[in-house]
Amino acid sequence: MSKEWFVEWFDSQYYHLLYKNHDDDDAQQALDNLLRALDPPPGARMLDLACGKGRHSRYLAEKGFDVTGLDISEASISFARQHEHGHLAFYQHDMRLPFRVNYFDAVMNMFTSFGYFKTDRDHLLTMKNIARNLKPGGLLLLDYFNSQWVRRNLVRSETKIIDRIEFRLSRNIRNDRVYKHVEFVAGGRLLKFRERVRLFNLADFQRLFNESGLDLVQTYGSYDLDKFDPHRSKRLILIARKRAST
Repeated sequence: MSKEWFVEWFDSQYYHLLYKNHDDDDAQQALDNLLRALDPPPGARMLDLACGKGRHSRYLAEKGFDVTGLDISEASISFARQHEHGHLAFYQHDMRLPFRVNYFDAVMNMFTSFGYFKTDRDHLLTMKNIARNLKPGGLLLLDYFNSQWVRRNLVRSETKIIDRIEFRLSRNIRNDRVYKHVEFVAGGRLLKFRERVRLFNLADFQRLFNESGLDLVQTYGSYDLDKFDPHRSKRLILIARKRAST
């Protein structure tokens, strides 16, 4: 049985090469602003969900939080574990599966690290797991692209040359999903990968939140915390709170 696209692609060294411009300085600037919006208590237990190699997790731990990073990529977690310490731990984990219950003060899901699955059942299952991760009253910060902006501004094709590898990228939209096809030659072989992300909009997330026991409390349209504008904003940044136990 073939691996799901994100397992195969995220474990590839070429994924990290293609996106290497997402550096630590970029992560820190975005997080400083988002932490002001989230306002977690000092020493809060934070979950970095889909943490990749852990650049956000490391910075959160430097800020004094107790941080757990989860990612499905074995290669990314192996790298991240080099930086573990008493307040920073990493685990390979599929977000569709349960983790800790009523444990975290806040969950952060950054840079459109949601919406990868074939079915909305899996997306709802994931959101319910996020709600279970949180203590009652805990907060989720979910950073997604603005699907309306993506639909209007889709770059159909482009080429990027990085470290002498020519990446040919093509994109299309069908069935409420945006597809990116990545082709390049490395080691004398033509390699092909595909990304697929669900074009969730604000109303979609409100439904997911409602069915998962979360309430939307704030929306932003950029890492500078600008007001969300469905027509102009590139990002859809959401903060939701877990409902108190009844």
